[in-house]
Amino acid sequence: MFIPFVNEPLTDFTREENRRRMNAALAAVRERTGRTYPLLIGGEEIHTGEKIVSYNPSQHDEVIGQVSRADRALAEKALQTAAQTFTSWRLVPPEARARYLFKAAAIMRRRKFELSAWMVLEAGKPWAEADADTAEAIDFLEFYGREMIRLGAPQPVTAYPGEENTLEYIPLGVGVVIPPWNFPLAILTGTAVGPVVAGNTVILKPSSNTPVIAAMFMEVMREAGLPDGVINYLPGNSADIGDFLTGHPLVHFINFTGSKDTGLHINRLAAQTAPGQRWIKRVAAEMGGKDAIIIDADCDLDEAVAGAVTSAYGFSGQKCSACSRLIVTGEAYAPVLTKLVERVKQLKVGPAEEWGTSVGPVIDAASYKKITGYIETGRREGEVLTGGTGDDSRGYFVQPTVIAGVSPAARIAQEEIFGPVLAVIQAKDFDEAIAIANNTDYGLTGGVYSRNRNHLEQARREFHVGNLYLNRKCTGALVGVQPFGGFNLSGTNSKAGGRDYLKLFMQAKSIAERF
Repeated sequence: MFIPFVNEPLTDFTREENRRRMNAALAAVRERTGRTYPLLIGGEEIHTGEKIVSYNPSQHDEVIGQVSRADRALAEKALQTAAQTFTSWRLVPPEARARYLFKAAAIMRRRKFELSAWMVLEAGKPWAEADADTAEAIDFLEFYGREMIRLGAPQPVTAYPGEENTLEYIPLGVGVVIPPWNFPLAILTGTAVGPVVAGNTVILKPSSNTPVIAAMFMEVMREAGLPDGVINYLPGNSADIGDFLTGHPLVHFINFTGSKDTGLHINRLAAQTAPGQRWIKRVAAEMGGKDAIIIDADCDLDEAVAGAVTSAYGFSGQKCSACSRLIVTGEAYAPVLTKLVERVKQLKVGPAEEWGTSVGPVIDAASYKKITGYIETGRREGEVLTGGTGDDSRGYFVQPTVIAGVSPAARIAQEEIFGPVLAVIQAKDFDEAIAIANNTDYGLTGGVYSRNRNHLEQARREFHVGNLYLNRKCTGALVGVQPFGGFNLSGTNSKAGGRDYLKLFMQAKSIAERF
């Protein structure tokens, strides 16, 4: 019998011993940078002439690694391999499939500092952010393993005289998993092993920004003994293989996390029935947010500002859950601005590998250009109170920026920036604050700081987001505690880390036998 699920503890880096271990892990990982990694299809390591090069965003002339790049012929090979493997993997009992995940979790736990160090260097995650990413990956393995054991047991149905009636969940088939670069181990792990423990086989197409940590994930799963062909590692350019995989008739589902535009494109393509396709494809998509925290006039302003800063600037704002709009009611507006600017100015911007860095780099040159472009737009749409500058001479660093006096309809209040930029909006009262918060295409996370019980209850009813946080930050959803997924164009409300998630990759079969 397995112990109940418990979230993986985070590492306390105020302890000298943990800082020493992290520095040692960074040094060890740096000795391994620059290596080349093959594709992995059915256990076969395949090296290709074309490579995807991964760079350190804190020091963009440093190569973290090179991975082989798949073409359509190799994508076809991976799909055929996954389809063949499915015929045997689907028959493995749920408890046995779960044990592969538990073994992988134990391996990740032993390699926690190393895996976090890879993300510090490849994704530009400061220590605490990288450690939380690894902890969440472990949580997904532990939680989904237990969930499959629960769902693999006899399911409750109403008894009927003279018959035996049962309901069981069976897997769908071959899926394509497309995770993002911003949680390159946690989301990658969850989106891959969820379908796998449910009995499916998958093609894993990691982000081209973070393919090396994805290769480390494959090392973990191979060490855990996962059969060849269950997860096929297939880095490649979206233009080369993305549409090919999504539109292929062998594919039953696509599990995607990324931008709104890409998610909608995948949804449109998946809705088309390819020749030879005998099922309707499913799409599970997480597609971003334009998340707001409301600071009510009646609240602890210091606590509210601290939560907003953590939510807005953690991992340089590169989270779909990040606070990018701060809506302040009534007379609280001026004191909030004063406290906010003072706190933001205290944030330390620097290389992610340096202990004490609050805000590391953004992921690449394209993101740097996009974010700084939005800041220039913000200068026309409001007043830059702090930040507003960047430096990409060595790494892609953007100063944490506060833009006040922003209209709810402004571009920087409507469009996802995905960087350390916070738009501050004044509302005359709480009703208007809720209306402003809801007035975007998205509906992922939101927060309210208030002492007013009526306002908190109103937010519960009317704030239209998939994850609502009251009197706390709007980032950092915990597996099993706050199932994650949004409304509107934030995605399909997949509720990752929740009790409904695995059902996205299974179908229910009812069997009745009359005696």
